[in-house]
Amino acid sequence: MYFSTLVLASLAIICLSAPSVSADQQPIGASEPNTISSSWTKELISLHRHLITTESISGNEYDVGKWLSKYLKDDDWTIETQKVNHDSSRLNILAYPGKVRNPDLLISSHIDTVPPFYPYKIYSNDSETIISGRGSVDAKASVAAQIIATKKLLAEKKLKKDDVALLYVVGEEVHGDGMRAANALELTPKTIIFGEPTEGKLATGHKGMLGFTINAFGKAAHSGYPWLGRSANEVLVKSLSALMQLGLELPKSDKYGSTTINLGKIEGGVAGNVVAQNATAQIAIRIAAGTPDDIGKRVVEVIKEATEEFKLPGHEDEEMFEIVFAGKGYGPVDIDHDVEGFGTITVNYGTDIPNLEKLDGQKRYLYGPGSILVAHSDHEAITLTDLKTAVKDYEKLILHSFV
Repeated sequence: MYFSTLVLASLAIICLSAPSVSADQQPIGASEPNTISSSWTKELISLHRHLITTESISGNEYDVGKWLSKYLKDDDWTIETQKVNHDSSRLNILAYPGKVRNPDLLISSHIDTVPPFYPYKIYSNDSETIISGRGSVDAKASVAAQIIATKKLLAEKKLKKDDVALLYVVGEEVHGDGMRAANALELTPKTIIFGEPTEGKLATGHKGMLGFTINAFGKAAHSGYPWLGRSANEVLVKSLSALMQLGLELPKSDKYGSTTINLGKIEGGVAGNVVAQNATAQIAIRIAAGTPDDIGKRVVEVIKEATEEFKLPGHEDEEMFEIVFAGKGYGPVDIDHDVEGFGTITVNYGTDIPNLEKLDGQKRYLYGPGSILVAHSDHEAITLTDLKTAVKDYEKLILHSFV
């Protein structure tokens, strides 16, 4: 759910003036609804805290995976780990409470985060408890609420041990290599519940994604005699200008809005008085309609056309740029949302959903507490109310899977 204006204002004041509350004290705001019992609330806060305090920036997920594996193993869950890209320090976790490793229901999210790491903090005011830190929303809130919801239903005998498995993967925040590796686990669930911040609503779908790097090649020269060289920076700038124009022409849809182009990272040259020999840019296109193949072809065409003027006499066949696509990309992803009692939302971010091969007739749901608008920021935070509500909502989704 979105923070209200009051809560956001309160958070800013609290961060500046309120004393930090020890995590062991686990405060609960006076007006928070009693969505789950105090004992489950304590375990929820503790689990969420441990996940956040264990730094797990993409590529450095080993410690949090090791801790989470032990936490579940201590509850008599069977744990399987899977190396990602043959790297023993990067492990997916498959956990199941019964004897069946491949049940009808799979619950999944990711345990990596974006950089940089921000420490865990928990604050309480007259009306709310606020928890901040890297991953507090994206997506360790989903991981914690999913696990507590599953354990709670098992304890209440509303869910059988052989009905469910958990899959927590690495690398979602970069290239999705963890979930793609999980295809080798040969899991065939009838239903998958994915966890990402959706404001406590069911996502009806999300935009597609095409990522790539442009490498521009020039010829170094003295800046006083630029005609003796070719500026890779100029080649790149001309390419990026053409891309931004292309962005105005890319397909739109009623459901997802406009296809957008983000110039994420740009580097080039070695000094102000040297004609740049190399330059590079990393680009992300969020696809609202169409296919990544068609959009990728248009990208190549406009850059090629835009850089024709930089060909040097006698070097017309010399390569001036290369485009390196980060995988094949994917188009817009429609997601199941046929569960009563939930609001719905479409989101602009990508998820691991398209990275896991879909079976015919398989149901896929996307839900999670917290807002994407604070994820990836220096003020990433969630309310305890939203975290507790997510436990109950995941319970509803889990039970719906067996209707």
